[in-house]
Amino acid sequence: MPKMKTNSSAKKRFKLTGTGKIARKNAFKSHILTKMSTKRKRVLGHTSLVSAADMGNVKRMLAIGK
Repeated sequence: MPKMKTNSSAKKRFKLTGTGKIARKNAFKSHILTKMSTKRKRVLGHTSLVSAADMGNVKRMLAIGK
């Protein structure tokens, strides 16, 4: 059987944590930031975890698991 290919865009956007969860960056942090509050920009700078609803799709793109 051929190997599963990893989606190139997904491997640039997601990282696997030590406990097996998938980390992602927050959106809305690239441009037009002058109208956004400092607190909001600071919070968006941190990473978040992929939700359980999206976990299956992201794992398939990263060729994790099956």
